[in-house]
Amino acid sequence: MKQEIPYKIYLEEQEMPKQWYNVRADMTKKPAPILNPETLKPVTVQELSHIFCEELARQELDDTTAYFDIPEEIRNFYRMYRPSPLVRAYCLEEKLNTPAHIYYKFEGNNTSGSHKLNSAIAQAYYAKKQGLKGVTTETGAGQWGTALSMACAYLELDCQVYMVKCSYEQKPFRREVMRTYGAHVTPSPSMDTEVGRRINAQFPGTSGSLGCAISEAVESAVSQDGYRYVLGSVLSQVLLHQSVIGLETKTALDKYGIKADIIIGCAGGGSNLGGLISPFVGQMLKGEADYQIIAVEPASCPSLTRGVYAYDYCDTGKVCPLSKMYTLGSSFIPAASHAGGLRYHGMSSTVSELYDQGFLTARNVEQTEVFKAAQMFAKVEGILPAPESSHAIKVAIDEAMKCKETGEVKNIVFGLTGTGYFDMVAYQRFNDGQMSDYIPTDEELKKSFDALPKTDL
Repeated sequence: MKQEIPYKIYLEEQEMPKQWYNVRADMTKKPAPILNPETLKPVTVQELSHIFCEELARQELDDTTAYFDIPEEIRNFYRMYRPSPLVRAYCLEEKLNTPAHIYYKFEGNNTSGSHKLNSAIAQAYYAKKQGLKGVTTETGAGQWGTALSMACAYLELDCQVYMVKCSYEQKPFRREVMRTYGAHVTPSPSMDTEVGRRINAQFPGTSGSLGCAISEAVESAVSQDGYRYVLGSVLSQVLLHQSVIGLETKTALDKYGIKADIIIGCAGGGSNLGGLISPFVGQMLKGEADYQIIAVEPASCPSLTRGVYAYDYCDTGKVCPLSKMYTLGSSFIPAASHAGGLRYHGMSSTVSELYDQGFLTARNVEQTEVFKAAQMFAKVEGILPAPESSHAIKVAIDEAMKCKETGEVKNIVFGLTGTGYFDMVAYQRFNDGQMSDYIPTDEELKKSFDALPKTDL
């Protein structure tokens, strides 16, 4: 007899993953190698260690090791908020009058309000273990910067954050949480770095982008002794750490004999999506199961649905290695009116390769529709969702309504990556009817595509 499915599935502490899962190990066709921007040859661990911590550089380039042990010190930190619950959205199902069963993996039960803490503590741990003084990073909506400031405070590391300028201005409380944890927060592009001054000269009055902030954070790291750069999304090492999301989700579903039919994640750089889907994609790669996986991105920054699959710089200042990914071009800067996060110009090389091979599909959605979905979810489920997560909520609702039309009973699982309590300026704009939708034109994208590096690869 099957166990009765509870409203929230809480795993026992011993069921929390002891290893991270590296989906690249099970991919027959691996993601293309990261290239040195000067030589256009694959980067080595030694070269990458000038930017990242040594152990993180090794993790970044390892596409053969399937499982990495999670150090006990990191698991001890995880115990503060993991395992996180998998929640059945009964109230949303009732509101939609759908036969679908909707589940969400809730990653907002920590002060950072998001899944970002899973990788932040790992990267800070390896920096501390290497004997570094501190780390530099960028942040867009502020969730990553908040998470990293928490991890650095816990391990007594200096934390320097370059925050996308429009987010710095729109989300002052997120900024103040970072400062409360001891981080130094700078709006980007700034006049503090050479690359920041160059970007300001090239794009006068720019509201900034993640690509800009990455450039400044990297320059800051390499120009200070005892510092390294860390990143909250996109990188393979980050998807590795975030695999705890998917591993816990699968364990919870298996515990009650539930087979997911549709798995949905918001997609900016790929950290949440990649972490959520990793064990499920692993099954697909081995021919053990099949799932419909949907990546949801903003219509204003649609790297998967309107980008090109090519080598591109990971940053606007063109100081970082080149990665083959679905990209809008490193010079692409989303409109300042876009308030929903997910502002990166490219997509994780791992997610990009899986998408190119057809293991997942992608959709882009306009932000006013995203906030409508967020408002409905808040009213019936009692959680104010982050704008980023709300992209996934929007498509989960769409899929549930399809089930209503067909009468099919499907299990829909999505990632609720965080809470929206620091995003109230965006909610205010939506509630006041001042939020607009921006969709880049083909001409704008072509201009950015034309500036892609020429690698012949």
